[in-house]
Amino acid sequence: MVRIARILCPVDFSESSRRALERAAVLAGWYEAELVALHVAPLPTALLSLAPGVSPATLEPFDVEAMAGELQSFTAQVAARRPGLQLIVRSGAAAPVILDLAREIGADLLVLGTHGRSGVRKLVLGSVAEKVVDKAPCPVLTVALAAEGSPDTPVFRHVLCGVDFSEASRRAVELAISLAEEAGGRLTLMHSVEWVTDDRHPTPPATFGVKLYHQSLLTEARARLSELVPAEARDWCRVDFRAACGEPAAEILRAAEAEGADLIVIGADRPGPIDRMLFGSVAPLVIRQAACPVLTVGSRCAGGRHATGPFASAAILETRSP
Repeated sequence: MVRIARILCPVDFSESSRRALERAAVLAGWYEAELVALHVAPLPTALLSLAPGVSPATLEPFDVEAMAGELQSFTAQVAARRPGLQLIVRSGAAAPVILDLAREIGADLLVLGTHGRSGVRKLVLGSVAEKVVDKAPCPVLTVALAAEGSPDTPVFRHVLCGVDFSEASRRAVELAISLAEEAGGRLTLMHSVEWVTDDRHPTPPATFGVKLYHQSLLTEARARLSELVPAEARDWCRVDFRAACGEPAAEILRAAEAEGADLIVIGADRPGPIDRMLFGSVAPLVIRQAACPVLTVGSRCAGGRHATGPFASAAILETRSP
């Protein structure tokens, strides 16, 4: 079963991050985990473009106490239900600060919204989720503002896991199996065969019917998916296998909508520059468009490491300015 002892939820005071915090609080209750809410206050614009020789001391100081008060107000309702909620305010660029704190406290799960406040800030924060997913040391649950399902539901009844047989997706399968077992629900593993002419998917032999060639690839994919699920797991949850031909992100989203999945789990192996240029990255495309929460498991995920110290005790409020 999944062991989640510490959850980190960054918030930017947007409605999307409020929904993410509510989901994180419910999951923390279900897994009896510590919950840490982090707000990253942006540094003054001037600090981001300092000329050589300019001292940060000449800039307007960061009002950490005011930001801490705003964070306390924003989290008040959740704090009433989760007395041990820990609050942290730091300043800097959002993604690096979030990643550093996740490593520092040994987070088992990051939960964050996918959209920030409106206007320019939204455009800036739109890439934060993708940067965090790309380099996170633990799984990341992204929650869109318009995501379907109630944040009050602590378990996911139908988990759909996209698999490309990479190391990251194999870790994603392990996590998806555990979550489905936890809920006694349904798990769908799916693989999509991309139709491109390369070493992985060569042009069908002229003497072999294209339709039969398609079918042979799909049959092989389903067999490989089945090998990823231990026999004992099928005693705890229903397991289905799907294979499709098409662009992976589009097929994952289509299957999730058609089958009413309430969680998508996907591996987030970092593609090389050529793959990024030609095919893009599947995880960001799914995160941007999914109608349900998305749990990504990167190849950098370490797992099993838990920090010691003040985070194992009562609620704290840490503030840090540059």
